[in-house]
This record gives sequence, C-alpha cells and structure tokens, in this order.
Amino acid sequence: MNKNLLLILLITILACNSKKKEITQTIEKPNILLIVVDDQGYADFSPFKAHDTTVSTPNITRLGQTGTVYTQAYVTAPVCSPSRAGIITGKNQFRWDKPASWGPGLPDSVKTIAEYLKEAGYTTARIGKNDLGRNFHKNNVREYPLNHGYDEFLGFSAHAHDYWLNSQNIKDRTPDPYGTSALLGPLMHNMGEKSYDEGYLTDIFTDESIAFLKRKHNKPFFLTLSYNAVHHLIHEVPKKYLDKYNVKEIPNYDPDSLLAYGKHKAGTYSAYYDKYSRVGAIQHEDLRKYYLANLNCLDDNIGRVLNTLKDEKLDKNTLIVFISDNGGSPLTGSNNSPLTGGKYSLWEGGIRVPMAISWPNKVDAGKIETQYVSATDILPTLAKAGGVTITDNEIDGLNLLENTKKDRLLVWKWQKTWAARKGNWKITNAKENHWKSEPSAQYIAPIRNDLTLKLFNIEKDPGERIDLASEYPEKVKELETDYKNWCEKNIKK
Repeated sequence: MNKNLLLILLITILACNSKKKEITQTIEKPNILLIVVDDQGYADFSPFKAHDTTVSTPNITRLGQTGTVYTQAYVTAPVCSPSRAGIITGKNQFRWDKPASWGPGLPDSVKTIAEYLKEAGYTTARIGKNDLGRNFHKNNVREYPLNHGYDEFLGFSAHAHDYWLNSQNIKDRTPDPYGTSALLGPLMHNMGEKSYDEGYLTDIFTDESIAFLKRKHNKPFFLTLSYNAVHHLIHEVPKKYLDKYNVKEIPNYDPDSLLAYGKHKAGTYSAYYDKYSRVGAIQHEDLRKYYLANLNCLDDNIGRVLNTLKDEKLDKNTLIVFISDNGGSPLTGSNNSPLTGGKYSLWEGGIRVPMAISWPNKVDAGKIETQYVSATDILPTLAKAGGVTITDNEIDGLNLLENTKKDRLLVWKWQKTWAARKGNWKITNAKENHWKSEPSAQYIAPIRNDLTLKLFNIEKDPGERIDLASEYPEKVKELETDYKNWCEKNIKK
C-alpha cells in the first residue's frame, strides 16, 4: 500500500514538473530589438509596394517579408526630440510639454519602455542617438539613458553627430565641438566617454550592437538601436557607396583648414554643418544620390544585425520593431511621395512614417496593415510581449498584437500648429514655418501655406491635395471639438 502511494506521488510530481516546464516554455519572454532610424522618407521604405525604385535596401525589405508592414503609421511629432519621447513613453509628449516644443524632456513621473522591461527582468541597452531635446551632453540628468531604464548606453545625446569625427583629438582641436545642433568627438559610454580614432558612425553603432548581441545573456534583452542615418550630414558616406551612386567625396571638417565656410568664421564646425545641410553647396541631383548612398549603407548595417541574430540563434525568439522618428527631411533629398511636406510640419509627410514589426510565429509575415496606428502603440505592444502589466491609464497607445482600433482619435500639437485624425478624416492648420532653405527636388509643397483649418479625406487623398473644409463644415466642427476635448482632459495645467 505504501509503495503504491509512493508511486502515485512520484508520478504526480513528475507530471507537475513536466506541466510546469511546458508552461515556462509557453510564456518564454522574447528578446526585443527596437530599431529607430532618422528622417527616412516615406517612399524610401522598400517594403511598401509603391516605394521609390532607386532605393537599395534589401535588408529592410527582409523585415517586411518576415513581419507586418504598416502603411499608415504615425509618430507624435514631425521632429526627432518630441517624436522619440512619444516612442519610448507610449504617450503624446505634449501632455507635459505644453509649448509643444523641440525639447519636451522626460519628467520623472513619466515611465519609459526600458524601465518597464527592466523591472520585468530584461537586460537593457541603448546604442546610438539619444535625443529628448533637453540636457544634451550630460549624464546626470533624467534624459540620459542610464537614468531612464537602460543598463548600458553608447552613443550621443544631441540632435546629430558627425559620422566620421569621433575622436578626442578632433574635439580638442575644434573651437565649437558643441556649437550647433550636431556635435563631434568621442561618444558617451555609460558614465564616461569612448573615443574612436577611425571608423564610420553607422558602422560603429552596428559593431557595438553586434558585440552586445554576442554576449551570453542569462535573461532576455531589450536593445534600442537608434541610428542617426539618414540625418544630416547626408554627404558623409563611405567611399564605396559614393562610388556606387557616382558622387564625389567632400572633405571632412578640418579645424586647421584655412577654408572659410560660407560667411562664417573659418574653423568652426557649425559653419561647416550649415553649409552642407541645405541645397547650395550640394545641388539637387547629387543631394538625392548622397541620400541614397547613406540609406544603402544604413541598410547594409541593418543586414549585419539581422545576420548576427540568425548566427547567434536568436532570430526565432526576437521581436523586432523598425520605425523612422519622423518623415523625410525636405533638406536631404528624401522622398515622401505621395505625401505632402516632410519633417518640420504636420502634413502627412512629416508625421506618417515607415514602420514594421517582425516576430516569428507571433506576427503575420508578409502582411500589409492599412489601418492607421501610432508610435505610441510600441510601448504597450512591447510591454505585453515582455509580460508587463501597465497600470498607467494615461498611455495613448494600443497593443498591436491584439488589435488595431478603427476610427480611433489621434491628435498632434506642434508649436503653433495642430492636427487630429479620426477614421478617414484629418483636420489640421499645418503650415511650413520651421525652415527657410530651398527644399530638395523630391519635396511636395502643400496646396497652401497658412494657419487656416483644412480638412482632408486621408483614405482617398493621402497627399492632402483637396481641402474639403468648406464642403463638410460639420466634420470640421466635430474634429475640432474632439481635439479640444482631448486637450482639455489630458494636457497638464
């Protein structure tokens, strides 16, 4: 009798252990890779059926083939700092940034996806650009990655960084290493710096990401790989890509050169940056070629990361999100066709961006999702995949693994302009008022450039060419009321 009881007990224990193991395998947390690129044009995203065929991005195409591509993905702002705040918090950043400015910062009270996943047991790292619009170049502030959830950081904390000049030596020789929206010199590395005497920045970010992926992690990882390509300075590309697109090398900035850059004092980096960040020194045809070369190099580097995931046998359980921080810049040769405008404005070209999500056997491969979604959806999507329960009821995003919500209200506020979308309809007072330089040839100008309210059926007219405000005044009133009600309820007093 006792032997029978012992046998039954042993069988029960083994069955329980087997069941426990089965459950553990079922709920195994995925590794997560968030790839954020800078200023990629809407038409320059090769997973889209109607992409510009001059683009060469086979590795970005791979992401589309293995995952779901979103043709109507919106970021929360048309420039990098506020948009990136929206991506990492799942919230419209103008909830706390009432001026709707370039520099929303990151309040202590607003939690990031890195913090959520770190609490859930993830190893977290950020490599590349960190830009929340405030407290640049500092590591003792909330905006610095190590202070909002990342275990490791290698990159820069500013709008942009020179692609070639990443050494302590160049910083010491430059009168104004932080004298413009871009900087040069060593990269920030955890609580110190790391100098690179040689190397191209896109390659460096990839090399460091590959090194991270090859480490033996004893828990799942969350890696944010935030490239500054294809941002200015667009002409800074390795020679093999320049040769491919038949454009010449332009000398890198040299503080010892006697060459005067434009009307500025010779020797300043800001003068060099200004000269080559607009049409003029580089003309239209070549500008597009430099952009394509830069994008081709970026794609090759993304391919290196994807290949490493496969080689390290991480690809089967890694969730990948790819997104551009805003629309293509009108000053770099990017192509946002058929969308109006680009970076700096709330026209579709400024806020509708390339986006894809890949996760083997969890996300439909090769699917084209035409329902509109938001970059704020990234946080709740990744949180759900990582086993995180979000209790914050002010999250603006939705979990894309469960559903997309038809006719949801999306709102934008950017300085003096605003917009709202619900269903097929979008209302906006968008105006191009943040740059005065001549746009590159690919730019599609708005039908008019003023702060009056304009109404578009975005489903039928994604290029915003037909203003229907006078024909549907009741729809104008409805969306304007929805926007005002949202602001009254959600923007901090």
